[in-house]
Amino acid sequence: MKGAAPGADPDGTEDGPAGRAGRFWSVRRLPAALVAAVVLGTAGLFLYDVAAVRAGRPAMGWRRRLAHELASRRLDDVWILAGAAVAVLAGLWLIALAVTPGLRRVLPMRREDADVRAGLDRGAAALVLRDRAMEVAGVRSVRVDVGRRRVRARARSHFRDLDEVRADLDTVLADGVRQLGLARRPGLSVSVRRPAKR
Repeated sequence: MKGAAPGADPDGTEDGPAGRAGRFWSVRRLPAALVAAVVLGTAGLFLYDVAAVRAGRPAMGWRRRLAHELASRRLDDVWILAGAAVAVLAGLWLIALAVTPGLRRVLPMRREDADVRAGLDRGAAALVLRDRAMEVAGVRSVRVDVGRRRVRARARSHFRDLDEVRADLDTVLADGVRQLGLARRPGLSVSVRRPAKR
């Protein structure tokens, strides 16, 4: 059994001097802008129509028709059920956006200072680890995918024993993952194969 790194929990979470580093939350500009535009447009139309009626002008045709349809249709009508389903799906979508962090591409790093938060792009982390893996003797090409929980490296070796190359890659990539300084150290999965013969 391998010993845990200093400051590391059994699940791979590492605490810096400033405590835990949570995931980054997305600003969600597009959904917020869409919701704001729909609410503003609908409220503006209703407000204009109510003000026009108060001023003695007739209500707009669409509002009279909408009021008539809502008053005359039964609750089990297809259009009423379809509208309710759309409203429920939109509400569930907004709730999911509100309670999930987003920004899955950014991996939080250990907090060394309580006032500073740092994150590392998953693509940049994959590039760093790929460059480290290419330095291993016998590696001809390698593809590294960095997820939130696991780093997967698939290498092709054109000489040396595959077990030796895999062992060296395990050592180099484990050290590389540690040096990334991530708050939650991902697991490591390495596979090595021979290139396809032509």
